[in-house]
Amino acid sequence: MTEIRTPRLLLRRWTDDDLVPLSEINADPEVMRWIGDGSTLDLEETVEQIERWEEEWDDEGFGIFAVELLASGELIGAVGLSVPEWLPEVLPAVEITWRLGRSFWGQGYASEAAHATLEFALQDRGLDRVVAVNRAGNEESENVIRKLGMEPEKDTSHPEFASLLNIHGIDLTEYEA
Repeated sequence: MTEIRTPRLLLRRWTDDDLVPLSEINADPEVMRWIGDGSTLDLEETVEQIERWEEEWDDEGFGIFAVELLASGELIGAVGLSVPEWLPEVLPAVEITWRLGRSFWGQGYASEAAHATLEFALQDRGLDRVVAVNRAGNEESENVIRKLGMEPEKDTSHPEFASLLNIHGIDLTEYEA
């Protein structure tokens, strides 16, 4: 089982105990406002989401991690890698993504988890390049993207919801520099 430890976090695969805490995060309109069309997800939709994430682990050898606080064992969100099939114009690509419960914002957890995930992608999984897709206006995620050293590549529109998306990328040579 793939796990990553950072100074404060454990990034790990999903368990049944994660369903309710993640569904509570997914039910928060403020958390979900930048994701997809901004709709919240209920428990059943959260179960389906975790199932899709776990399938990607099986199919690709990477996926979305559950993010747990080492100090308490509390689930605080999700971070990981996925193939952005929903945005064909950036393919082939692997996207880094994150989502934390609102009470965990502003404490550096997203950056800490994303740094560990980017290192996992480029060093452990041997990916040559990783992208981040950020909805324009989401300054908090833009800050994390900058901290990762990712460079702006282009802007595009979401194919389904027409929102403006900022595409950033980093390749292995830029990461190692």
